[in-house]
Parts: sequence; C-alpha cells; structure tokens
Amino acid sequence: MEKQQQWSSKIGFILSSAGAAIGLGAIWKFPYVTGQSGGGAFLLLFILFTLLIGLPMLISEFIIGRGSGREAVSAYKKLAPDSFWTVTGKIGVAGCFLLLSFYSVVGGWVLIYTVRSLYGGVIDGGDPGALFGAVTTNAGLTIGGHAVFMLLNILVIAAGIQNGIERSSKYMMPVLFIFFIILVVRSLTLDGAMEGVAFFLQPDFSEITGEAVLYALGHSFFSLAVGFSCMVTYSSYLGRDVSIPASAGWVSIMNIFVSVLAGLAIFPAVFAFGLEPAEGPGLLFVVLPAVFAQMPFGELFLFMFLLLFLFATLTSSFSLLEIITAAFTKGEESSRKKMALISGIIVFLAGIPAALSFSVLADISYFGRTIFDLTDYLVSNILLPLGCLLIALFIVWRMDKALVKEQFELSAGSLSRTYAIWLPLMRWIVPVTIAVVFVYTMIQL
Repeated sequence: MEKQQQWSSKIGFILSSAGAAIGLGAIWKFPYVTGQSGGGAFLLLFILFTLLIGLPMLISEFIIGRGSGREAVSAYKKLAPDSFWTVTGKIGVAGCFLLLSFYSVVGGWVLIYTVRSLYGGVIDGGDPGALFGAVTTNAGLTIGGHAVFMLLNILVIAAGIQNGIERSSKYMMPVLFIFFIILVVRSLTLDGAMEGVAFFLQPDFSEITGEAVLYALGHSFFSLAVGFSCMVTYSSYLGRDVSIPASAGWVSIMNIFVSVLAGLAIFPAVFAFGLEPAEGPGLLFVVLPAVFAQMPFGELFLFMFLLLFLFATLTSSFSLLEIITAAFTKGEESSRKKMALISGIIVFLAGIPAALSFSVLADISYFGRTIFDLTDYLVSNILLPLGCLLIALFIVWRMDKALVKEQFELSAGSLSRTYAIWLPLMRWIVPVTIAVVFVYTMIQL
C-alpha cells in the first residue's frame, strides 16, 4: 500500500478540522435557533454542552483516527476486526453521503446569492421572501448551483490532503474570521444595536423550554462535525507530534467563537431595524437581505457575508466528500482523483430530488415532509445521534484502553492530565446524554 498522505502542519490540521465543523450549523442554523430559543440563555447552554459533550466526542474521533491510521470504515475494522462495531464507520459514510446530497443544495443557494450580490441582484431583486422563493423554485437554477458547488468540492478533494483541503482551508478560514469581524463592527455601530446585543448575550432562562435544552445538547455535537466519523478520517492523516486534546480544544473554541460572531453580526442588525429575531430558517436568505438593504454600502456588506458563508459551507462539505472518497480509496492515493470524481457525481445525482423539492417535486412528501426535509430529518435526528452513541460506546467499552490512553497523552504535555476528566465524561455523561437526545427524537417521529 502507498504511504498515506498527512497534514503538513499542526495549524493546517486545526484549520481544516475547524473548517469541517464551522458551516451551516454555526452560521445559518445557530442564529435562527438562538432567536427562537431565548437568545443568551440558549447561547450559554450551547457553550456548556459544547465543552462537556461535543469536545469529549471530538477527542474520541481524533483518537480513533490517529490510533488506527485508517479512514472511517477501515478504522473500526482494524481496531475491532470481525465485530459489530464496523457498522459505525459504514453509518458514518452513509450519513455523510445523505447529508452532502442536500447540504450541497443549500450550498448552491448560497453560491447563487453570492453571485447575484456582485451585481446588486439580491438587494435590488425586490422582496427578499419573493426572491428566495424564485430561486428555490427555479429547477434549472437550483440544479445548476448544486452542480457547481459539487464541482468545487470534487476539485479540492481530488487535489489531496495538503494541496486540496489544507491549502484551501488555510486561505478560507482566516478570510472568514476577518470578514466576520468587519461585519460585527459594522453591525455594532448601528443605532439600536445594543438591544440585539442584550438579547444575544444576556441569559433569560424564562424563555428556555425543554425542547430548546435538548436542541442545545444536540447542536453541541452536531456543530463540531462529530458522529459521522469525519474527524476519524481527518485525524487518520495526523502525525504523532500533534496533541489531540489541544487540537480538539482549539477546534471547539473556534467553533464557539464563530457562533458568537454570527450572533453579534446578525442580532444587533436585526434589532436595529426592528425585525423579528425568531424568523426561523429564512433568517439568512430573507431577513438579512432586508437588513443590509437599509445600510449604507449594504450590498458590499451583504456580499462579504455571503462570501464568508460560502467559504464556511465549502470547508464543511470538503470533509463530507473526503470521508466518502477515502472509504473507497482506502489509502491508495493513486485512485483519489478518479474516486473523488465518481463520488462527487453520485452525490450530485442523489441530491437532484432534494434540489427539486421546492419546484417540480414540491407535491411529493413522505411522513408529511418533502424529500429535502425528510433527508435532513433522517440525517440530523436519526443517523447522527446514532453514530455519536456508537462512537461514544466504542471508544470506552471496545477500543484497546492502552491505545486510547497512549493517543490521548501523545505530545499532549500538561494536557495529558485531563485524561482523568475526559474518561469519566465519555464513560457515563456523554453516552447517557446522547441516548436521551436520541430517544426524544424517536418519540417525536
């Protein structure tokens, strides 16, 4: 077998992993769910659960990946040969396939909006709600955006770990942070912005419901891209000179930081112009264009926001296509380009029904959901929590304990002491918490 590629640097791995985690969840879903769930109280719960649930899970996937030196499917075969646990990696690949099939549809929308904003076609496009409807119901346009988005993914994954994922993340992630800070500064200088800041940062637990608590729990590991073994595949390219707990800590902090920046960019502007923070999924595509339309140089700031959102969406989707491609190449880098192309084309074809769910297939529904919504529900509420639960049980109850401890402490320095905290969290708190979320989800079916 050929020598497997590796990340060229620690920062390259951290930025790429952070890019995989920071995407639709942090920039699109987190703000509108926060708006619907009481603002600051939800933010506080999200941070708490990220540190107590998401971070330990991220460390676990890093340990499995580097400990095996294999991609998602082969990792479990190596660590637990001829056992039930190999299904964990297969669930991960299947979940990534389904997730990318509709994720790239949303990525296509972002791409369309970004291009339109270059020539004023978003703010000057009339009513934002009507424009969003016109874009999503245009079958040719949505499939075209879906195709271009998948093509960008294929090109990056075909280029490899260092020249593709790592290089693009090194450029995209710093730009994302710079643009976000510019947008936050602009948002905070608007008249009436402090009301939005208070809503976002001051906890009001009277607004928190049981459902909001469970969603904060689920979002804590969803937002870190754990559960589908994406991070198992990423960490399989990791050298022995990198600290796993330190890297996972940085990725978690960056994810929280971006979520906070998203809130500070959006809520002050929404309140400044007297709009509704609990708008829901349309917050990005409907409310924000209306907000930017009322700002001086609004089209420029909207373009910057859409561009950083596109970057975040792409870096997340890279990890999804990489786990699918890696599952088929199995370390044979000579077949990477071919398998990236084949995998990308299959995902594109599988995503066409989701892309058409708002137009020619709008009348087709299963269990009261469109094809797009059903795929989203299956991935987010069933396969992802199931994957998280299996990984949490595997790392503590099946994987070799000496190997787990060795990988945790390797190059960790003083952070190796945190093993005594991480282990009981993974043994009891994390699996029980994930099981609660999973059971609640199944009850809601």
